[in-house]
Amino acid sequence: MSVSHISDPVMIGSGMNWNQEQQRLMMQGEILVQTRSHTVCGGSVSACMYLPVVRSHVWQQITDYPRWVQYFPDITKSEVLQRGEVKRLYQTAQKAFFFFTAQVEIYLKVIEVIGQQVQFHMEKGSFVDFSANIELHDCGNGTLLTYSVQATPNIPIPAIFIQQAMNFELPANMRKMRQVICQHR
Repeated sequence: MSVSHISDPVMIGSGMNWNQEQQRLMMQGEILVQTRSHTVCGGSVSACMYLPVVRSHVWQQITDYPRWVQYFPDITKSEVLQRGEVKRLYQTAQKAFFFFTAQVEIYLKVIEVIGQQVQFHMEKGSFVDFSANIELHDCGNGTLLTYSVQATPNIPIPAIFIQQAMNFELPANMRKMRQVICQHR
């Protein structure tokens, strides 16, 4: 287990590497984001935030999957269907796009590396593909949380719009997640 300090160069999962200025901003509450292309109609984004809470507490909060409706306003239901070494989740969400509202559902296989990582893989749902990954790292007296998502919706929307939406919404969702996690410490 390694502990990062603000003066150390920080490289977080998914190849995210932050300079000292970015680290300083993150420690002050900024959400750092990197967007990548994924498919013609999909997007991939990673976001990293600092939580002034120990990793074990963050882990306990993020693996309480029914609570995800509090972290992500678009999620309307988050239900654990199967517990055990591999968990299965069912989630529904509602998202407004331009002139219409999309309702999606997804069945996810969840693999946890206790205290360190959660991997989400779509089994079936309203996407061509979907996967997400959460990584936790000690940082001073708190925790760095990196959340990476790549997805292709099953409705034909150009990738640039998907990436822009992810780039805007993931940080907003993570700020909400931080608020909820820090309230319950």
